[in-house]
Amino acid sequence: MNRPATNGGASVIAESGATVTAIDDMEFASARRELAGWQGIGWRVAAVAFVLWHMWVLLVAPADPTVARAVHVFLGAALGFALFAPSTVVGGAGTRVAWYDWLLMIPCLLVPLHYMLDADGIEMRSFMGPNWQDIAVGTVGILLVLEFARRTAGFIMPLIAVVFIAYCFVGPWMPGILFHGGIAFEQAVVELFNNNGVLGTIVQVSATFIILFVTFAAFLTASKAGDYFNDFALALVGRARGGPAKVTVISGILFGAISGSAVANVVASGTFTIPMMRRVGYSRETAAAVEATSSTGGQITPPVMGAGAFIMAEVLGIPYTEIALAGLIPALLFYLANYIHCDLNARKAGIMGLKREDLPRWVDLGRRAYMAAPLILMIAMLVMGYSPFRAAATGIAATIAIMLFTALAHRLILRREALVPGLVGAFVELFWAIERALAGSAKEVMQLIAVCAAAGLVAGVIGLTGVGGRFANMLLQIAASSEFLAMLFAMVVAIILGMGVPTTAAYAIAAAVVAPGLINIGVPALVAHMFIFYFAILSSITPPVALASFAAASMAGADMWKTSMIAVKLGLATFIVPFMFWLSPALLAQGDLHVILQAVATAGLGVFLLACATEGWMLNGPLALPLRVVSGATGLALMVPELWTDLGGLVIAAALLAWQHRSFKAPVAA
Repeated sequence: MNRPATNGGASVIAESGATVTAIDDMEFASARRELAGWQGIGWRVAAVAFVLWHMWVLLVAPADPTVARAVHVFLGAALGFALFAPSTVVGGAGTRVAWYDWLLMIPCLLVPLHYMLDADGIEMRSFMGPNWQDIAVGTVGILLVLEFARRTAGFIMPLIAVVFIAYCFVGPWMPGILFHGGIAFEQAVVELFNNNGVLGTIVQVSATFIILFVTFAAFLTASKAGDYFNDFALALVGRARGGPAKVTVISGILFGAISGSAVANVVASGTFTIPMMRRVGYSRETAAAVEATSSTGGQITPPVMGAGAFIMAEVLGIPYTEIALAGLIPALLFYLANYIHCDLNARKAGIMGLKREDLPRWVDLGRRAYMAAPLILMIAMLVMGYSPFRAAATGIAATIAIMLFTALAHRLILRREALVPGLVGAFVELFWAIERALAGSAKEVMQLIAVCAAAGLVAGVIGLTGVGGRFANMLLQIAASSEFLAMLFAMVVAIILGMGVPTTAAYAIAAAVVAPGLINIGVPALVAHMFIFYFAILSSITPPVALASFAAASMAGADMWKTSMIAVKLGLATFIVPFMFWLSPALLAQGDLHVILQAVATAGLGVFLLACATEGWMLNGPLALPLRVVSGATGLALMVPELWTDLGGLVIAAALLAWQHRSFKAPVAA
């Protein structure tokens, strides 16, 4: 029951045996080259060296922060220009690096060299004024970042950055809160490129937390931990009513704990889960929607949340463990809602689970329980207060030990090879597995580097022009009439941004534009950022550009729009939860324990009632339209963490459940 491996994309085999489509696992990216021959070998060697250099700097010998960021962005860009073709239309991606991309790599190498050779001078000139080299490097660097972002994340992200850059110069002609006195070209270039822009806080997070945790996830994938998680989910709920859909939800939780990309999760798991759901009777659209929603939840699931969570920790100046703890309850509510929807849908359609003989045996899973050790070890270290760097590095080391143990056991015990050939073969196998993990992590981090650098441009413009403060004042004026309208406005901004750019960039931009205003109207900083973070992520399943839903629909051969609407229904509770933790931070694990427990219990019941209302089914039978309205309203009341709404909601919920229980006989247990 192993999950099919993927390599940058995936194909789904339809029931007829024909390939439906292939999906790339990067949001908005142009075509990736499949480099062959010496260029393929050279790229992999360079990619491995790139990741190893980051690990050396983070764990052994720290480098100058600005130099490290310049190397991170522009050596990453050089690798990106080799891997990503400039267009998916003209000439295709190909298997070789085009001559013009070789030319682009030259300035990618020269930019970090400028910082290595003149770091002290650059620091001094930040107070005295730039020289022509600083201006030239900044100009070229910004252009390279824009092209890097276009290739890896689509044209909308660099377009947003260009609009913001242009705003530096057209401010004197802008109306209202957009007016400013204008910025000189030299000042704009230097400020937007250095530590207030491209090489600023957002890239600092990308060069530290993000690349290390992406590498950890790549090593877990190389160790086949993903197969173990999938088999565990199958054994746990595969026989239940609607088992394959519930397996998708449980698998989403386990995969979400180590991966922070919705589309990558769809590609990794959809090749297995979508056909399995189809076989037991789920429609194409429902199967695709369950996969898309479960995969999207990976970005809000601790311990490894989406890359935006690491940016949040850096911006707020709090440990990442606090962010992960705050995200725990909303993530559980998200997956609880998914699970309940799957169960209700299966009840309505009479969909049963898988046969016992089709499921992994618990005895076999017990023998392979060590596969989960790296993840458990990393979580334990985070809880005990170790730094995320130390926790991720220890998890990587544990994963390597498991890969070696597995290779040795396979050769010496199962195949009964002689000791010396077995040892040599195991270490050779380990070497290539490590190489694949390091090169794979370099591939996965390309887009994150590009969007973080481009988001740094936007953040730099906001700080340089002061528009962030004026935007905050506008939110204050909106909040004077209604705080709810201000929060609704923030939600719309985050979702719209997420429709055109990867969720990491959507959060970074929305946080720079909207979060200061929310904080100014009295919203706690953590609540404001988590609010924006959640809606930026939910853009992956929100029409009209619901990328995770579209990817899953393409893999299932389903209608994209129907899939998106079903996915929104499945994730409806998560659209409401951010407003709930705005009203009371108890759902972010903030406050007294008894208050948190009460909020979780009543919110869980509220999620159930809301799912019943949207599915039109409760317990053993259909829910009449008036009762659906009552169920939905009661669910919303229970999700509000207030005593009076909880008490009223509990009374109405008990009456609804009693009515349904009396009205419809219980079916045979599934």
